[in-house]
Order: sequence, then structure tokens, then C-alpha cells
Amino acid sequence: MRLSSALLRKALTNTISSSYAPPLLHILSHSTNNQIIAPTNFYREFHITTGKIENPNSSSLINEIHNDSQKICKVLTTLPKNASFDSVLQNCGVEVTPILVLEALKKLSNAGVLALGFFKWAEKQKGFQHTTESYNALIDSLGKIKQFKMIWVLVDSMKSKGILTKCTFNLIIRRYARAKKVDDAVRTFDKMEQYGMKLELSDFNRFLDTLCKSRQVEKAHQVFDKMKTRRFRPDQKSYTILLEGWGQQQNLLRLDEVYWEMKADGFDPDVVAYGIIMNAYCKAGKVDRALEKFNEMEVKGIEPSPHIYCILINGLGSEKRLGEALKFHEMSKAGGVMPEVPTYNAVVGSYCWSMRFEEAFRVVDEMRRCGVGPNSRTYDIILHHLVGAGRYKEAYLTFRKMGDDQGCDPTLSTYEIILRMFCNNGELNMAIQVWEQMEAKGVLPGMHLFATMINSFRHANKLEVSIKYFDKMMDMGIRPPASVFGNLKQALLQQGKKDIVVALTKKLDAIRTTPVKD
Repeated sequence: MRLSSALLRKALTNTISSSYAPPLLHILSHSTNNQIIAPTNFYREFHITTGKIENPNSSSLINEIHNDSQKICKVLTTLPKNASFDSVLQNCGVEVTPILVLEALKKLSNAGVLALGFFKWAEKQKGFQHTTESYNALIDSLGKIKQFKMIWVLVDSMKSKGILTKCTFNLIIRRYARAKKVDDAVRTFDKMEQYGMKLELSDFNRFLDTLCKSRQVEKAHQVFDKMKTRRFRPDQKSYTILLEGWGQQQNLLRLDEVYWEMKADGFDPDVVAYGIIMNAYCKAGKVDRALEKFNEMEVKGIEPSPHIYCILINGLGSEKRLGEALKFHEMSKAGGVMPEVPTYNAVVGSYCWSMRFEEAFRVVDEMRRCGVGPNSRTYDIILHHLVGAGRYKEAYLTFRKMGDDQGCDPTLSTYEIILRMFCNNGELNMAIQVWEQMEAKGVLPGMHLFATMINSFRHANKLEVSIKYFDKMMDMGIRPPASVFGNLKQALLQQGKKDIVVALTKKLDAIRTTPVKD
């Protein structure tokens, strides 16, 4: 497959036709008067929303929104290079409502440029106004492709509209932190006061949580030490956040330091803190220490939560201590704890770790009878273990049956499991079929899945197909890892295809250097 050099040259000029350009540069070349900002999904209890959206009150409406959002995503991901972005969307035949726009933007979260194009189109529709939620969803997408200049323009616009929230800043902080721009994340927290927001301890805790969840735990701890002597006296939640951060890093030494510092500051661990500590021990392969903490908690008269049982079932199951894992499941039921999907999923995973797949499927049947799941995560657990055990045929059959269970449509993580299975086994035609099914369902791939496809076809010396996925990746505004492009470039040069390398390089440079414009 050869990319048109003329097309690429045209795309890189400032005189791109509104009806003829690759999706990426077509969108970048058009101005928008929209300003956008966004909260995220973590710390839901703190969310503030100002632009309320309607609440679906019937399954038919929910299904309609789901189907229409899938239709939009399918249209955008298969947009021909010579098609008008606006006209294609106009022909979708969907009713543009705040909740539909939000759902579509969430599905487009891995394709910031496409999300921006859709956002701009939606605001042109008669009688439609974007909500805070839709602004936030777009900001999340733009943050993933590091369009921070655009984001700050949008912050100012939202302030002028009176819909700027603290959650918006939390989202920006998270995107800076994940981009390893930690100093910018700290400055963003400080900027909140410049935008007329009074900072409180709860905001400080959210800030710490965002840094920790972005794997910037060391920086979070530094900020904690600095802030506690100047601005905020930490509460139990502050310490709990740091406990979880170090626990996720499996740094048990630092976790213990925070634990003792918390106690010295007058805060005894509660059920949440115990759960975090037990989870850290389990992830570090120290399940017996987690069990000691469970016993200590019981001696103190602290009632175990469903999450505690889930942690121990997962930890014991992953160590193939199935009998003990099942014992805790029975304890949870005997203690009157209502069965929850995560707990059942932990039991399913425990059976899978011990290669007892028939029992795992029986648990799934029990979930159906109890009206508790299963969900897509249940199937992902089973698929992961089937593939790991080399039971590929069973994995594919299970994948095909997922849709029979309500609420168990394959997610991006599901497709990642199956596509990697086929790619690793050299069944590339099957990988293409599954990819096309994924697109038809409106599920958008991320950078890692694109990399899997590009590398797999390159290894098979099917460079035309590799180029196709590489091109699609760039059209979605996703920057490929340097290693992916470097290896593809080397393979093309070895075959004397320097012209394609030049064309790809120009297009990649355009993505890296062309900002999304207001």
C-alpha cells in the first residue's frame, strides 16, 4: 500500500479543502469557537456538575443511545479520506442530545482529534448546547494527545460561561501527571485559586490521589510533606491516599512508613486502610502478612467489608490456595455480606488460577441465578487464563458467546486479549476479522493495540497492512511509540521503499508539531 505523496503534501498546507483531507489534518485545519473542560471518573463523590443531562428512564432509550453512539464511532473510524467530516455525521440520522454526545465522546476517548471533530459538529446542531460533562469528556481526550495549550484556552472559555469546576482542574492535573509533566500538574493545582476557587483539604486530597493514581507517588509524598506544614493539616484520607499509592507501587517499606506516621498523627487504620494494606501485601506475594492484618482487624472489632473479602480471595487464588480462597467466600456469605460482582469475579479468577475452568463457568451460572452479573470483566478474567493456558479454541468460543449475556459486550480490554492471542499465534487473518468486528461495534483501539497490529504484520513481512494500521493510528491523532515507527521505517528501507518512509515521516511530524487550534 502506497500513501499518496501529493495527498500528504496537500494535508500539510494551510489551504486544506474542507471536503478533502485525511481526518486528522482535516480537523486540525479548521478553527472552532468551542471551549471545553472536564472532570474525570475517579473520586466520584467529589464530582460537581453544572450542565445537567437527562437521565434515561427506560431500557429502550438506553439501548437507543448505545446504538447511536456506536454508529457515530463506526462512521468516524471508517471515514474515507475524501469525505466531508460534517456531511458524514449529518447523514448518521441520530438525534443529537446531551446524553448521546457524552456517550459518543466517552467512546472516542482514545481518539482526541475525532472527538474534537464530533464535538464541533454537535455544537452546530440546532438547539443543542454542550454540557459540562461533554466538555470534560473532550478535555480528557485532548489530554491524552497532550494538547494542553488548547485545554487552557478551553479553561478560560468555561470560566466565562460559569461552568468551570474543580473537577476540571483535577482532570488536567491527571493528564499532566500521566504525561510526566509533574511540575505542570503542581502549577495547575496552584492555579485553581487564580480562577476564583477556594482550596480546601478535600481538594488537596484529590490532588494527592490524582498524582498517586498517575504513578507519581514520590512527588505526591513530597507535596504532602510540604503542604502539611504550610497549608493543610492532613486527615485520615490524606494518609490513606499515600498508603494506596505506595501499595500500588508495591513499595512495602514506604507503605509501612506512612502507616506508622499516620498512627503517630492520631489516626488508627479503618477498614479502608486495612484493605489497602492487605491488597499491597497480596500484590507483593505476601498473602500471609495480609491474613495477619485481617486477623488484627477482627480483633479490633472492625467488620470486614465486601472489598476485604474480594482482596483476600484474589490474593489466595493467585497463589493457587484455592481452598482458602473459597473459605473466605463462604465466610463473606455467612456474615450476611450481599454478593457483589467483584467478589464473584475473584472466585472465578481463583478457579482459573488453579486451571479449574469448569468450576469457573459454574460460578458464572451461579451469578446469573443470583442476578449478580456476570459482566465483561468476568469474561476477561476467564479469557486471560484460557489464553495463558494455551486453550485458544476455548478462548475464542467463549469470546463469541459473550454477547449472549446481558451487559457483557466485549470491551477494549477484551479485544486486546483476543487480538494479541491471534497475533502471537500468527493467525493474522483472524486478527483482521476481530479488528473489523471491534470497529463495527464502535470500540476504538488505543495506542498499545495499534502497536500490536503494526508489529505483528511487520514481523510477518506484510508491510502494506502494517502501514494501513499505522496510517489509521495517525488519523485518529494517536502518536505512535518511537520504537513502533523506528522498526517499521527500518523494514521499509530494507525493501527500498524510501518514498513511503518520507510520506509517513511528514505525516508523523505534522501530528507532533500541529496543535489543535481554537
